[in-house]
Amino acid sequence: MSTPLPDFDLDRYLPFRFAVVASRLSNELAQQYREKYDISIAEWRVLVNLAYSDSTSVRDIERRVSMEKSKVSRAVSRLEEAGYLTKSVDENDRRLLQLELTESGTEMVRDLVPLAQSYQDELVAMLQDKMPGLQDALDDLMQGADL
Repeated sequence: MSTPLPDFDLDRYLPFRFAVVASRLSNELAQQYREKYDISIAEWRVLVNLAYSDSTSVRDIERRVSMEKSKVSRAVSRLEEAGYLTKSVDENDRRLLQLELTESGTEMVRDLVPLAQSYQDELVAMLQDKMPGLQDALDDLMQGADL
């Protein structure tokens, strides 16, 4: 006779719920920028991180967005081929590739950010007075996860 499984409520398990919500939210927004620019979620993440953070290397972006190095590298290669970014060897650490948006990449980000902001506005309107608490909770979780 097998040992019964312990009680477990998957539908209330936070990591599961966050993963499902994150995937749904990313996919909804991705549909908009995929239609317009034919870029993937990974490519979007690379672009916005180059534009709005101090993440300028594959390693930086990999850490910042918790994405596998291979996914970041593939996204970088596709974006470079499309002319949206350039990569060069870091002068201080030749193992690192430094990334920089091209003018074309910067223009795309200028075009994409209003889509993302509009989507954010929809979410904020839906959650209304829950937003401050949600943002605080996410800040705590991100800080605790060393992100």
